[in-house]
Amino acid sequence: MPAVGLGVYRIVVSADGVARTQPGALEGVLKLAENADALIEGFRPGVMERLGLGPDVCRKANPKLVYARMTGWGQSGPIAHEADHDINHLALTGALHCLGDPDRPPPPPLNLVADLGGGALYLTVGLLAAAIEARSSGQGQTVDVAMIDGVKHLMSAFQAFRQQGTWTGERADNIVDGGAPFYRSYATKDGKYVAVGAIEPHFYANLLSVMGLEAAHLPGQNDRRAWASMREQFASVFRTRTRDEWIALAAGRDA
Repeated sequence: MPAVGLGVYRIVVSADGVARTQPGALEGVLKLAENADALIEGFRPGVMERLGLGPDVCRKANPKLVYARMTGWGQSGPIAHEADHDINHLALTGALHCLGDPDRPPPPPLNLVADLGGGALYLTVGLLAAAIEARSSGQGQTVDVAMIDGVKHLMSAFQAFRQQGTWTGERADNIVDGGAPFYRSYATKDGKYVAVGAIEPHFYANLLSVMGLEAAHLPGQNDRRAWASMREQFASVFRTRTRDEWIALAAGRDA
């Protein structure tokens, strides 16, 4: 795909928050769109249409064009025009509730989940799929992505776990949220940390071997009632060595 820069035709957001095009920008963008594979826009709903650069206009100039747009809350709805950031999408989908320790406010996981995961990656997949299809059909399409929808989709597996009864509504109480003693971080003797992820039984057995523990002397790996005491026991073991000592012990052992 040819890379076409639109920076020369600037769309300016003024002090009053209104997006406007500079003189000649509308014609310039449409001219570039005639030979582009895709156009990406990230304004709030209705802005591109108000500027005269909505998908119908741009695809009239180039029927093969993939018009990719991303919003926080979608094109319509009660909060479609509200400002938003990654953490807001996490909160309203319930994803934020699943993160962190139960006795502290849930922390945002950088901006990886909504901005980059539910937004950018979903937009990229949709755009590329539409571009491939346009090459064979000659017809472009509009790819409309809302970050909140992407986050909800990313959470679908955990909603299924809830329905199965294998995921509780408490933070740090489940298999991949830090609740399981074999899937969490532990402090080491030198004040650093090791991250443990030994879900499968054979990896868990290897982990116990590295830690010098006997499975026969422990509750079952998936005995959730014993997880709290097992976390404490694991924590005490990991505090006996430095991080680099644990790395050396675990190297090559699939622990």
